[in-house]
Formats: sequence, C-alpha cells, structure tokens
Amino acid sequence: MTASPPTGDELVGMLAALSNPLRLRVIASLAARRNYVSGLAREIGISRPLLHMHLQRLEAAGLIVGTLELSDDGKAMKYYEVTDFDVRLSPSALAEAAATLTAPDPGKGPHTKEQS
Repeated sequence: MTASPPTGDELVGMLAALSNPLRLRVIASLAARRNYVSGLAREIGISRPLLHMHLQRLEAAGLIVGTLELSDDGKAMKYYEVTDFDVRLSPSALAEAAATLTAPDPGKGPHTKEQS
C-alpha cells in the first residue's frame, strides 16, 4: 500500500518542522533507532526541555510518534520513533500540494473565500 502524498498544509508543516538543524539531528538519530527522551538528549547534546520543544514540533508535523512505556523499575519513559514518511519534492509535487492549501500562511489560520 502506497501512502498518499501530503496535502499542501501537511507539507508546509513538515518542511517547517524540518527547517531546524536540531530537529534534523533528532530525525537522523531516531531513523537509526527509537530512543527515550533522556537518552536522545544526551546523544544529541541538548537539554531535555529544549528537546521536548523540538519533539513536540516534529510530532505535530507527523514525522515522529511518541509512546509511553514502563521500565522494569516502574518508571514511565516516553520513547520516540520516526513515522513512515516519504516526501518527494519536485515542481509537479509542489504544484499538487499548493492546490490543496487551505492556509496561505499557517500562522494566520484557514484561508476563506472572504480573505481572497
């Protein structure tokens, strides 16, 4: 089964999430193996609060997913892994994505006919 290409809004969210070097490092690390927050923060060399901010952005864009698990000693640990995404950028793919945009600027909310 082939995943459908992202909508324009999804593509904008994905590209915005990937536009930060630290988030690219997170994706690269998680592409190798899933990891929990503290382990990932040590591996990348950033604080857990800063990592949480980046993880939230990547998760909101649908690029990673986190699951809570209990360790052997009963401690709750959140593990993250990359989702199965495949984004191909070409002029035709961008044109198709642009045709499905509902928000001209993601920070301004959905586009309505009154705004045209």
